[in-house]
Amino acid sequence: MSQFRSLAGVLRGGGLWMLGRNAPGRGCSSRVTQLSPSVLSSSYVEEMYYAWLEDPRSVHESWDAYFRNAQASSPVGEAEERRPSMLLQGRAMSQTPAMSLKVVEDHLIRGHHVAQLDPLGILTADIDSFVPSDLITTIDKLGFYGLDESDLDKTFQLPSTTFIGGHETTLPLREIIHRLETSYCGHIGMEFMFINNVEQCQWIRQKFETPGIMKFTDREKRTLLARLVRSTRFEDFLARKWSSEKRFGLEGCEVLIPALKMIIDRSSAAGIESVIIGMPHRGRLNVLANVVRKDLDQIFCQFDPKLEAGSGDVKYHLGMYHERINRETDKNITLSLMANPSHLEAVDPVVQGKTKAEQFYRGDTEGKKVMSILMHGDAAFAGQGVVYETFHLSELPSYTTLGTIHVVVNNQIGFTTDPRMARSSPYPTDVARVVNAPIFHVNADDPEAVMYVCRVAAEWRSTFNKDVVIDLVCYRRFGHNEMDEPMFTQPLMYKQIRKQEHVLKKYADKLISEGVVTLQEFEEEVAKYDKICEEAYTASKDEKILHIRHWLDSPWPNFFTAEGEPKCMSYPPTGLTDEVLKHIGEAASSVPLQDFSIHSGVSRILRGRADMVSKRTVDWALGEYMAFGSLLKDGIHVRLSGQDVERGTFSHRHHVLHDQEVDKRFCIPLNHLSPDQAPYTVCNSSLSEYGVLGFELGFAMASPNALVCWEAQFGDFHNTAQCIIDQFISSGQAKWVRNNGIVLLLPHGMEGMGPEHSSARPERFLQMSKDDPDRYPEFTGDFEVQQLYDCNWIVILLPFRKPLIIFTPKSLLRLPEARSSFDEMTTGFRRIIPDEGPASKNPGKVKRVIFCTGKVYYELAKERKQLKLEDTVAVVRLEQISPFPFDLIKAEVELYDNAEMIWCQEEHKNMGYYDYVRPRFLTVLSNKKPVWYVGRDPAAAPATGNKFTHLAELKRFMDTAFDLSAFEGRSF
Repeated sequence: MSQFRSLAGVLRGGGLWMLGRNAPGRGCSSRVTQLSPSVLSSSYVEEMYYAWLEDPRSVHESWDAYFRNAQASSPVGEAEERRPSMLLQGRAMSQTPAMSLKVVEDHLIRGHHVAQLDPLGILTADIDSFVPSDLITTIDKLGFYGLDESDLDKTFQLPSTTFIGGHETTLPLREIIHRLETSYCGHIGMEFMFINNVEQCQWIRQKFETPGIMKFTDREKRTLLARLVRSTRFEDFLARKWSSEKRFGLEGCEVLIPALKMIIDRSSAAGIESVIIGMPHRGRLNVLANVVRKDLDQIFCQFDPKLEAGSGDVKYHLGMYHERINRETDKNITLSLMANPSHLEAVDPVVQGKTKAEQFYRGDTEGKKVMSILMHGDAAFAGQGVVYETFHLSELPSYTTLGTIHVVVNNQIGFTTDPRMARSSPYPTDVARVVNAPIFHVNADDPEAVMYVCRVAAEWRSTFNKDVVIDLVCYRRFGHNEMDEPMFTQPLMYKQIRKQEHVLKKYADKLISEGVVTLQEFEEEVAKYDKICEEAYTASKDEKILHIRHWLDSPWPNFFTAEGEPKCMSYPPTGLTDEVLKHIGEAASSVPLQDFSIHSGVSRILRGRADMVSKRTVDWALGEYMAFGSLLKDGIHVRLSGQDVERGTFSHRHHVLHDQEVDKRFCIPLNHLSPDQAPYTVCNSSLSEYGVLGFELGFAMASPNALVCWEAQFGDFHNTAQCIIDQFISSGQAKWVRNNGIVLLLPHGMEGMGPEHSSARPERFLQMSKDDPDRYPEFTGDFEVQQLYDCNWIVILLPFRKPLIIFTPKSLLRLPEARSSFDEMTTGFRRIIPDEGPASKNPGKVKRVIFCTGKVYYELAKERKQLKLEDTVAVVRLEQISPFPFDLIKAEVELYDNAEMIWCQEEHKNMGYYDYVRPRFLTVLSNKKPVWYVGRDPAAAPATGNKFTHLAELKRFMDTAFDLSAFEGRSF
């Protein structure tokens, strides 16, 4: 009997509510032993009663007397009858309080196990198909609680913790079960009792238990139907016009479109002005068309194979940015659908970062103006680790977006893989439990249930500023794409899908039968949208080129020309005055707060900084201070994020000072430079690379007028963030003309200290650059790779807003030679540093020019000095490698026209920069002479962890670098 489906939502809490027929004070109305209100209000009574039942001697004699008197006051014969059934005591149950309370708890949290979630009726969203044995799903389970069928029509007192009674305080047991079944065991299944906040749990219960709360007005139903028409007919139109094209349609989950619109409507009503959306490829075109409201002709023209595309990526990867009026609220709202690659879930942290940035720049500290929506596939949600990383950022102070609504399109399959092979957890959404996010499972073939869940989710986010998950249990009408044959691997599922009636027809029939709409009105709505599609299709034929500005998801106002080019392509002056340098240096070496006790070691560091400032010189850490401070003074926001960046992995930075006497009292001196400065954000991240780099990339998308830096704890640690680098940073401009100014700081260096301190493999970045050596000296690189080992990087540049990678070796942090004077800083950034020693004074005598970059320069300079070759060998440093400084290299080559050209690097030959710089040098040299390689031999590992081996390798290539006959007789 379905009416006996679980007691699932009941009756947790402090009240003394027992389902036994004769429970004292709260049993059926015909057999109640009255207790005083003070006794009834205490859960302590319950504990005492259970203990007394097991052993009367285990309680105080006053309780023993009380319970004996209560039992003695019952009619003759009743005492023996009531004893085994009191307080949920079934014959099969233990009489301990723990077991009794567990039964009440289980009935509240397990309704989702028997909810009707699968629209196909052949599978369950719960892969272990577990139904708890103590849930009342049939009449025979009543005996488990010491009940029988005659108890169904007896009246029970409802506890104050439930809302199923509405204004009623008592209900027959049959009605209690029916109402609980309606709330928890229909087309909605809820998981929320793991949330350790009573207020939040009660809020959810009120939203689902209150009688009649899920009803919709006729107007709301007609709006829902119209949105379903648009969602369904859009996919039908694409299928008719481009039957052989992959489009990753939404068939089987058409309810996603009205679901998203409901979330946006309710959020707009609560004050939200901007929504940033991330989603996979399935359904993206439909979301672009019917949620973001992209012009249909711009979508349709992309299917034209003759169209001259302005983007290198497929149509179902591109994004959109659009401001429009929300029709339901009559308020302006901006929707941004982020472009992203095929790599599933990679966009999640990017969306969160962009959302955080928009909140930051709007001053939205409570998340009342900007929010994010993330869509997921069921298999990817469970399988991709970045989902977990993103969830764990959700409540960290410098990363929280104050609540994200996650929508899982649960096709119950991943490509061809059954859920039982794709995950170990019962639900794909179980990862969300780690942050106490409520999870609402809902049958996607019940549009009204979906709308209600979406409404509640939006209200939850607005009320509590916490994440929430909507699991749309649906199906995929076709294969992974429209060309795929799913019957190969899922024959049972797809036999049922072929027979499955479309949700639009089912819902239209329902509303017609209810008299909400007529058949004619429904057909007119369908015809109206079909006409819109046909007209857009005709207009799309006139398109000759895809205008990429129509697909930008993060436009930067006033940064580009109408043609999409940066308004400025030249470097601004980057030098700083002595006055500014001194002012920032003083801030870097002092504590701006009174009565602030710092660690003695930090005090020593600050004194060292003050000494350097007095001598007009800076080391690496102080140079970074100057860089950030000068930007902050100019009103440019700086954000530095990563693992232990506040102190610095090598204890060199100390941008956050901690009071040694007062817990949680800290100071950020860079935020005390001047009253009108920009804010400085420096924040230790979770121990994540993939998720955090994605977050910072998203943050850097929001504004060109900011310096956003992510620092890996060690250079090698960027490997686990390589997906972000490959999919977004290196290809972002070519694929979707995405602009970004993210800076990657990678502590790097081959110092014989083990792999965690070894090379960050810079060639992985250089291979991504699109510099064209035939177009020198223009700057055409996709992003910049700079070594900047001499502290000249205080002149951090902002004109191009392309990603920038800076390698920062530990050995140079405190190396006396790796310092710069104030004089060098006043002149500004230099793309190369030429030899300024004896060789440059008489270039005609120079026999060899060694070009290098980074830390190896200091080994070369030391070796050259020891060999007394300073007037014979010139060493030229490339501070900027990409875009390659063709013009400056050409000048150096011409200066040393008679010399041999060498490229020297500490990395192995198959790593480092040689493969990148070699063809560019040959462009400058016009093939007149070679550029020889000096460095380590090819190897699989980036660095040795053995100090002796490291030094032997270093000596070997140093000997070659200064052996002026090393390449005699060799062919290049």
